[in-house]
Amino acid sequence: MTQSTKKQQAALAAINYIRDGITLGVGTGSTVNFFIDALEGHAQRLDAIVSSSKDSTTRLENLGIRVSELADTGDIDLYVDGADEATKHRYLVKGGGGALTREKILAGSSRSFICIVDDLKLVNVLGKFPLPIEVIPMARSYVARQLVKAGGQPTWRENFVTDNGNHILDIRSLNITNPPELEKRLNQIPGVVTVGIFAQRPADVLLIAGDDGIRTIK
Repeated sequence: MTQSTKKQQAALAAINYIRDGITLGVGTGSTVNFFIDALEGHAQRLDAIVSSSKDSTTRLENLGIRVSELADTGDIDLYVDGADEATKHRYLVKGGGGALTREKILAGSSRSFICIVDDLKLVNVLGKFPLPIEVIPMARSYVARQLVKAGGQPTWRENFVTDNGNHILDIRSLNITNPPELEKRLNQIPGVVTVGIFAQRPADVLLIAGDDGIRTIK
């Protein structure tokens, strides 16, 4: 089974969690795109849909699905998003697509957060995938120096600006053995907008697509 097929299976499994009249949050990325495409026949069941990025908003609107603002909806009932890495403890690394801040806001305001991934994303320890950190542009070099002191190897994601007008540093060589603690510590560096570790607010449900079907971790 191809990785693309697995992503589609994980996305379709998340459709089963949709309930009539809820407010739905939609993430960003290749796996979520399959979820958005599958939403076309279910959007009329929802009270509102909130998106984590301009790319996802455009994809939803191209399907004729109206997108609301979080400021207007309040907390959301269900948030569905992918991840770049995930552990069995439901800790995640996200932000490969650069939408980590808005994704973290939606995850934080959700009553239930479902993460959809293929089995290649499941790891024992986070950190093989470079950790994205969104930073205010003027602080980019300062934050990078602090991350070097923390043992990381930061790389500026050149020619990329987030939907919030900020920059991304991708950090290699971090062995993230205590995700909640590292998330909290890196978030305290002045100039950091947010860190791509989702551990203070992990996923509630992991839907992992593999050759044998869907594995669910709660």
